[in-house]
Amino acid sequence: MTELRCRKTDTVEEDKEEDECPNKAELKTTHTNEPVNTGEDEGCVSMGGDGDEMQQKVEGEVKEEDAQHKEEESNRPESSVKRSKSSSTCFLQRMVRVFFGCLAAVACGMLYAAYLSAYHDRKFWFSSRQELEREITFQEGSGLYYYYYKHMLTAPSFERGFYELTLDNRTVSGQTINAVERFSLYPELITSLIYRLMGSQDFVEPIYFYVGAVFGLQAIYVTALFVCSWVMSGTWVAGMLAVAWYVINRPDTTKVDFAIPLRDNWALPYFSCQVAALTGFLSNNISSATEMFCYLTMSATTFTFLLVWENSHYVLFIQGLCLFLLDSFDLVPPRKMADIHKVYLSSLFLAYLFQFQNSTLLSSPLLSLLIGSVLARYFQQKMKMGPLVARVMKLFLHFHLVFTTGITFSYLVKKLIPVSESDFILKFLEVKFGLNTTTDFITNFLQCQENFQTPGQDLFLRLTQASVLPFYFLVLIVCLVSTLQTIYRRLSGQPMKTNLRLEDGRIGEQPEVIYHVFHTLLFGGLALLFDGMKYLWTPYVCMFTAFGVCSPDLWMTVFKWLKLKSIHPVVLSLILSTAVPTIIGFSLWREYCPRVLAELSDLQEFYDPDTVELISWIKSQAPVAAVFAGSPQLLGTVKLCSGSAVTSLPLYSDINLLRRTEDTYQVYAMRSAEDIYKILTSQKTNYVIIEESICNELSLNKGCRIKDLLDISNGHVVYDKGEIYSFSKHGRFCQEIKMNYSPYTNYFTRVFWNRSFHVYKVNSVISFQY
Repeated sequence: MTELRCRKTDTVEEDKEEDECPNKAELKTTHTNEPVNTGEDEGCVSMGGDGDEMQQKVEGEVKEEDAQHKEEESNRPESSVKRSKSSSTCFLQRMVRVFFGCLAAVACGMLYAAYLSAYHDRKFWFSSRQELEREITFQEGSGLYYYYYKHMLTAPSFERGFYELTLDNRTVSGQTINAVERFSLYPELITSLIYRLMGSQDFVEPIYFYVGAVFGLQAIYVTALFVCSWVMSGTWVAGMLAVAWYVINRPDTTKVDFAIPLRDNWALPYFSCQVAALTGFLSNNISSATEMFCYLTMSATTFTFLLVWENSHYVLFIQGLCLFLLDSFDLVPPRKMADIHKVYLSSLFLAYLFQFQNSTLLSSPLLSLLIGSVLARYFQQKMKMGPLVARVMKLFLHFHLVFTTGITFSYLVKKLIPVSESDFILKFLEVKFGLNTTTDFITNFLQCQENFQTPGQDLFLRLTQASVLPFYFLVLIVCLVSTLQTIYRRLSGQPMKTNLRLEDGRIGEQPEVIYHVFHTLLFGGLALLFDGMKYLWTPYVCMFTAFGVCSPDLWMTVFKWLKLKSIHPVVLSLILSTAVPTIIGFSLWREYCPRVLAELSDLQEFYDPDTVELISWIKSQAPVAAVFAGSPQLLGTVKLCSGSAVTSLPLYSDINLLRRTEDTYQVYAMRSAEDIYKILTSQKTNYVIIEESICNELSLNKGCRIKDLLDISNGHVVYDKGEIYSFSKHGRFCQEIKMNYSPYTNYFTRVFWNRSFHVYKVNSVISFQY
């Protein structure tokens, strides 16, 4: 009897301690089980053999404790009400923070879109131009995509327009192509469909609707950067700082200023949303509902990104390498990696179907990496087990298996399904990295394109002046060192902590941070090789740097390394994570806000009367079925404004179009009139346009002039120890034809000219005049 009463005392003590420490499970277990139970039970056994006095004493104590227990029970509703009030207050505060953060993110996106629209109108006088002059402002041949948008609007129905684009014989002379697949025209298809369904013909002009759609996507772009920085740092101040740096460094973050319809302007906003969703998905501190939302967002944006840009699978390959490293070092749960693999594979499969069985996706490095990774994980199920040395050896074997399997798979696919682009891309990379030299025009022509050249020092100077680059290196060093420490701990067998606290000071144990460290390192390395990669790297430099300076975890990690004791490190990290971004934001506002506003007030004038005159002549004098030859950029404008067929187009990922471009460019080489006539007639050309800017080009980089590339490719000029040797017996065609003497007049007749262009009709009947 006594023993049972003593156990009741035990229960009373447990209830007391549960009320005192309801949220400390470990402390409760320690106090209630081991010390209390052991002592009490021993006392009960000894008291069982004593007299009635001792038994009555114990009964009295039990009664007193029962009374206390009843009193506590009566007070419990009041404490539970307090706890419910505090939890509801915390929830309300969290909702207020989320509301104002979302409001700030949407406001930043909308203000940026309004800024782009105003700046574009000031730069090109867009609203005061005629339709022809507006279309000419689409530079770098990007207007070709807008032509297909116009075609979809002028078609009798959406279905009819789509069918005509899949069997297009009015774009490239002598060829019937699937324009939707060849040029990734899904943005134009979707935009034209929305324009039709909304009945916008009475409210907005087609060109404004098209341009507004691109600017709207740019708003989504910066909003996604805002959210990504906010999710990683925990404060939406980081998002505002990321957007500020993005706008200040606009020449290095986007090409939307001067070439609106380019594919990357449509695609990169979806990639930004995908990265933001992936960042949230990798985070440990999210609910199952949030994780599912991130997963669905990631799936939709990955598929859309693959659909609207022909180079998207290369970008996702770099991202896949980052995630592969996370998985190899066991820095992310296998379940999440399996889900990400499902996203990639399903998106590739759907994109393959929607792009009319595009064989390039089957031989893409992304698919090869996925196949190699899945097979290697199947054969190495115990790779992440064992001591440090064994794990490192298994890791090297894993890398070998993945890349060997991936390369073998890609080789077999290319043998079974020939992919024409693979050879010239490999040749281009060999020349780029100095492994080979060539006289091939296409390879050297691509080497001379600005996007494929090494960036100049002015890029890093601009980023330094905007203060983003110095802070970027500081944030990157801290995160990278902490990540390396985490990798070492994982290889040593230590488990990864999922419930990190601020005082732990381990920013490198957050999977989303590790991903962005790998992300910025790989894309940064490519940006050092190719200038065009800066448009992928620089936006995430702004986002990553803003996250770092606003993150208390980063400052706490530094203080942990320094073993700071004079001031409480948690308090100091919270102060610095607020003070540093405030100082940076104030300095940026003071220095760059007047410049940004000055850009809106500065009226620029973009007017190209010679091109307007040329297009007007083509529309009024040339036959509708005429075929024009010229430079790809000019032919893109000709196709947009007149609708005439052309011999080549400004698309540098298609080897067939590049070969036709090389043939068209022969008018600037040292070739005979008969050779040029044969080339042009083989392409069914009716008119050839010769540009003065190419024929008489003066450039410091003489090796990249079109005529120099042609002379080297044709073997007409050889450079030997600084000396130039010419082997051609003909003069330069573009100069000789202007002399109007035989045999040039036998094959060609000049029908139009101004200061910039000379248009010659290719004679259908040769008249020999001597």
